[in-house]
Amino acid sequence: MATRLRVGVIGIDHNHIYGMLNGLRNAGAECVGWATGPETPEKLCQVFRESYPDTPQKSAQALLEDDSIGLILSAAVNSDRSGIAIAAMRHGKDVLVDKPGCTTQTQLAEIKQAVADTGRRWTVCFSERLDVDCVTLADRLITEGRIGKVVQTVGLGPHRRNSHLRPDWFWDRNRYGGILTDICAHQFDQFLHFTGSTEARVVSAHIGNVANPDRPDFQDFGEVLLEGNGGRGYARVDWLTPDGLPTWGDGRMTILGTEGYLELRKYIDISGRPGTDHVFLADRSGVEHFDARGAGKPFFSRLISDRENGTETAMRQAHAFLATELALQAQALAEGNL
Repeated sequence: MATRLRVGVIGIDHNHIYGMLNGLRNAGAECVGWATGPETPEKLCQVFRESYPDTPQKSAQALLEDDSIGLILSAAVNSDRSGIAIAAMRHGKDVLVDKPGCTTQTQLAEIKQAVADTGRRWTVCFSERLDVDCVTLADRLITEGRIGKVVQTVGLGPHRRNSHLRPDWFWDRNRYGGILTDICAHQFDQFLHFTGSTEARVVSAHIGNVANPDRPDFQDFGEVLLEGNGGRGYARVDWLTPDGLPTWGDGRMTILGTEGYLELRKYIDISGRPGTDHVFLADRSGVEHFDARGAGKPFFSRLISDRENGTETAMRQAHAFLATELALQAQALAEGNL
């Protein structure tokens, strides 16, 4: 019988840590301790303690030195994630980090070197694909051939800014990495996944500040055009979700095939259907709506299985690297550094 996977958490600064940890716990993993970064507010610590009262708070070093831990999770401040991941791998542990997995090309190069040196795995939790039921259903419909061969994706990632709730690092370009590195990371991941591209390039990229004149260095709008060996893609991300929308953002993905298309309305159907995880299909037979809630989130169980069997069913290492590379390249191009 396989030993239950023991995991540790280092960095709880983004609430994506809850989806990551809950997904693994639901798949059978056991969290044996958690640690924070040097700037983590006490209010975040208190919420985490209340959420997992049986999981002790420890030092990061204690978790790194615990040989029984096989996987470290991190949703630390964006710019701190690479250092945590590298330390974990050099202590013999695999890593699951929140997106973005890093914020600079130098950090990515250091991560790649650590993977090569240690043989450990560095996986990025792109939650807008991996923690969403409607993506699981979309994968099934595509596999069944309902829309033919995928040729293009259009990904929209609007977010609510919630300025009054944001920590100082949220506004610091060097710490959050820029809008294309940060929230557009999801779109690069989905583009590669749905088109099946293993090679890709950034055709064009743009960033802007259209609604935050009081913070001239902030980026609240971004868009990218992509070309891969499996198809093409367009992505738009922003911090412009209006307060009247009853969720944090109307995340959408349109997947165009040769015989039809899918639209994923992940978090809300503004036409009035209740709940999340709406999938719309248009093909030669007509138009159909699916309620994808309950379709499952197999990423987490696959990640555990991959550790046991030496497989790559949850996410290929090359995919994590390429999605991150595209995000960093797009950010540099949009800022005039390429």
